[in-house]
Amino acid sequence: MTDAFPQIKDKTELERGSVFGPRFDESGLITTVVTEAGSDQLLMVAFMNAEALTKTLETGIAHYWSRSRQSLWKKGESSGNLQHVVEMRTDCDQDVIQLRVRQDGDGAACHTGRVSCFYRVVTKAANGSTALEFDEHMQPMFDPEAVYGNKGE
Repeated sequence: MTDAFPQIKDKTELERGSVFGPRFDESGLITTVVTEAGSDQLLMVAFMNAEALTKTLETGIAHYWSRSRQSLWKKGESSGNLQHVVEMRTDCDQDVIQLRVRQDGDGAACHTGRVSCFYRVVTKAANGSTALEFDEHMQPMFDPEAVYGNKGE
């Protein structure tokens, strides 16, 4: 399905041209960074395969590839927090996608019920050890067990 998109060999065309030719990795995936369109808050990082990218472009609703479940996944299908794509960008060498989205529902992007998947801060103690500290402003907005059961989204 990756042949649905052109493969650009020329570096100048890849970096400066107007042809969208996403570069999928050896697993057929492209990293996708997702931010909230109004605030530009980082919501999540996910992966797309060619099918997910095609469905996202066709529907305007974000679709991803779940590496753990090995299946296509329409974000928000279970939780009601659909992600409507406001803008899609790619980086200079077209191996990363950025989605700016507007979310339905309570606005939680994370399967833990939080607005963002980035709800913990990495801290470093004087002795050099590291730990995770929860951001108190990132409390769950819904109970993931009630929405997903044990499967997560």
